[in-house]
Amino acid sequence: MSETSATQEFLRARDLLLLHRTDLAKATAEFRWPRLERFNWALDWFDTVAARQDRTALRIVGAAGPGTDRLLGFGELSLRSGRVAVRLRALGLRRGDPLLLMLGNRVEVWETMLAAMKLGAIVIPTYATATAAELADRLDRGRVRCVIAEAGLTDRFAGLPGGWLGISVGGGAEGWIPYEDAGAAAVPFTPEGVTRGDDPLFRYFTSGTTSKPKMVEHTHVSYPVGHLSGMYWNGLLPGDVHLNISAPGWAKHAWSSLFVPWNAEATVVALDAADTSPGRILDVLRTRDVSTFCAPPTVWRALAAEGLGPRPPALREAMAAGEPLEPSLIEQVGRAWGVDLRDGYGQTETTGQIGNPPGRTPVPGTMGFPLPGYEVALVDPGTGRVVPGGEVGEICLELRRERPLGVMRGYVGDPRRTEKVFAGGRYHTGDLAVRGTDGRLTYVARADDMFKSFDHRISPRELEEALLRDPAVADAAVVPVPDPVGLWVPKAYVVSAPGQRADAAAARGVLERAAALLPPEKRVRVVEFAAELPRTASGKVRRAELRERVAGAEYR
Repeated sequence: MSETSATQEFLRARDLLLLHRTDLAKATAEFRWPRLERFNWALDWFDTVAARQDRTALRIVGAAGPGTDRLLGFGELSLRSGRVAVRLRALGLRRGDPLLLMLGNRVEVWETMLAAMKLGAIVIPTYATATAAELADRLDRGRVRCVIAEAGLTDRFAGLPGGWLGISVGGGAEGWIPYEDAGAAAVPFTPEGVTRGDDPLFRYFTSGTTSKPKMVEHTHVSYPVGHLSGMYWNGLLPGDVHLNISAPGWAKHAWSSLFVPWNAEATVVALDAADTSPGRILDVLRTRDVSTFCAPPTVWRALAAEGLGPRPPALREAMAAGEPLEPSLIEQVGRAWGVDLRDGYGQTETTGQIGNPPGRTPVPGTMGFPLPGYEVALVDPGTGRVVPGGEVGEICLELRRERPLGVMRGYVGDPRRTEKVFAGGRYHTGDLAVRGTDGRLTYVARADDMFKSFDHRISPRELEEALLRDPAVADAAVVPVPDPVGLWVPKAYVVSAPGQRADAAAARGVLERAAALLPPEKRVRVVEFAAELPRTASGKVRRAELRERVAGAEYR
């Protein structure tokens, strides 16, 4: 396939970021989002890469050592995805039709994603643990026309209305069409018309910490091309081998198991979500020549608790995203492996906005700098004014001079919420941060997680970082509980480290050690031990659920 002008425009932007991979100042000054009125990433980029070289694109880790892994090249995936697109078209799927995808980390995830892009279908990625009620909501609000799901999960769809077509993968299911081997369709794929850059591509449902998850819509450029910022933060190079710990269905999977590595022409290493124990991850890091590795902080904590051991021989870059990293974890990884564990920040609604890229030594406790293509303002939520350095403000993305390509189109079916989040010519993240004198940003809290105690504003994250420095604490989350004098006081839910007690004496020890690290007005007042913390599949603490435990009512 010959390169189109759109492909060349994308490649110029990509190559500039590779050129300045360790020079953030130059990358930020020179980078401009490519202007792509017509662009189909699967056809214009992936298939172009496949035509000019056929290194390994995807490595599915096997159960019994490297010899059992499944390796697929760019060329093979290009061919297979084209055949899947032909088959889906024959079954009636057309441009603009919503397709719900509910699969584990298997080849069909990637070939179906590529096929859907080629067709112009709208993909609704869904995690394998979704309940029947969640699926009913997605089928209804997503106006789903087709479902592709693991055969073992099809029973969750029983009786759900909508007139959608069901396709089962990995076995038969009553009333479902077998996925079949993509090789059965021998007719080459030919696109029907052009793909506009602003055509819808993804609809992601947010993690559902509120009663009704938001439905985020991304386009054929906002996610595929927008993830150039994440490629820069991750520091990937052509030929790298990239392992990301994330389950299909969450936005982070599209980030780091699809667009970020394949924008860089790197190899994706994929682990079955059911086989991501700390020991298994460490083994894969050491035996699959992994050069770049990204995982949520919950996984990094588990690796540290397991014992990091010697540095994986090929590892060059280590990243974390999903929630802020505590300084103690960064220090522990640095001591054991001699690599910087680099923080990054983004949302389902955007690509990577802020991070510690290669070439900038991270300062523990800070989230880093705005990434190329993003202009970040910290804004007073009440007045809309930009706050000065050292003052807490909401993280907002400036849209007026140049809208960042990686920002969503909006919330489907919710124009009021869309208008609110884009108010004043900015995208409002709902997260609070403070900017230091060197330009680094430090995360404070979600705006709706902050609370007042004895007239002092409390950030749960600050208290959690103090708790997590305690070797007796494996995990911790802080929420407010009512107090007759102070209005609210901080309560910590604590998961004990292995071998540690969870009794009154242990609680006193945790409180005393945290108090030594915090000012008196911010000390934790109550500790309750828990077997585990409620988290979303992407690793974020469900604070609403913890608040419900102490208040006996739902917080929204």
